[in-house]
Amino acid sequence: MHQILIVEDEPDISTLLAKILSSAGYHAKQAFSGTEALLLLGQGLPDLILLDLMLPGLNGETLLHEIRETMGSDLPIIILSAKSSLKDKVALLQHGADDYITKPFEPEEVAARVAAALRRSGKNPAAPAALSYKGLLLYPDSRKALANGRELSLTAHEYGILHLLMQAPEKVYSRERLYELVWEGGYYGENNTVNVHVSNLRKKLKAAGITEEYIQTVYGIGFKLC
Repeated sequence: MHQILIVEDEPDISTLLAKILSSAGYHAKQAFSGTEALLLLGQGLPDLILLDLMLPGLNGETLLHEIRETMGSDLPIIILSAKSSLKDKVALLQHGADDYITKPFEPEEVAARVAAALRRSGKNPAAPAALSYKGLLLYPDSRKALANGRELSLTAHEYGILHLLMQAPEKVYSRERLYELVWEGGYYGENNTVNVHVSNLRKKLKAAGITEEYIQTVYGIGFKLC
């Protein structure tokens, strides 16, 4: 299992990143300052670093320079920052960053960029682990879904909706965002497609013996797991 070091001083963001990485099949370690990160790196190098810039004490840019100077250029480093200007991104890439993710970010983007960085570094990404939530299990590698041990017969879009929701159980996805991510197309307003698929998904969960409501409607916004 690949080891990912998260260097982020905001506890909520760090915890969210750890959940995203765990769901994608990685082992995450957390450092909340540049100094703490250096101490952890002295105990052994991870396979990749997610590095925030605005850190207390030793900031992210200085830590990036320190890592490249003393630990070589083979360790993939992805910057996390609210800075979104092209100038900032280019400067950090020129100084040794491998990629740049702008805050706020989507969980699927983080997982995809981590996998891509590991692939470019010659380290095969870990096989996706099973996602679990209450009585549900999803196996992304085989696209198999189980409810209370019973396999669900899901359409590709039903599976896609459930997969997204289980990757970030506390996140509310708007209908527009679900449509864009699952159908991979633009959302054109009054389209009942997402509602119909969520309704069908609820019926299949109920038929499999799931008696409680798993997919909550957040009125005026969209859906989340509950």
